[in-house]
Amino acid sequence: MIMYALAAVLFGVGLYGLLVKRHLLKKVLGLLILEHAVNLFLVEVGYIEGGTPPIRIEGADAAAFVSNAVDPVPQALVLTSIVIGLGLAMLMVALTLRIYERYGSLDANRMSELKG
Repeated sequence: MIMYALAAVLFGVGLYGLLVKRHLLKKVLGLLILEHAVNLFLVEVGYIEGGTPPIRIEGADAAAFVSNAVDPVPQALVLTSIVIGLGLAMLMVALTLRIYERYGSLDANRMSELKG
């Protein structure tokens, strides 16, 4: 239960950084924290206390296997999400650098005032 609370707190911190902060790097960090919160939540949803790996062994009781096996789908989704998130993070940092080169500032309000 504490991991759900941690995921909720991380989600709140990420959402705060994304919506309230004006500095573009802080917005990027807020989005990354938000992504990690969702990944933590997905892993926690698939976790079963005292669960067994989702590998069926010959001769084992099928009913006990099904009721006690950990769901591998959220883990696979999180692995995919981590890879996509890494590419997205690199793209956001590259765009942020280009914006800084173009406008000389990373403040979102200052960029809306500039024309050109």
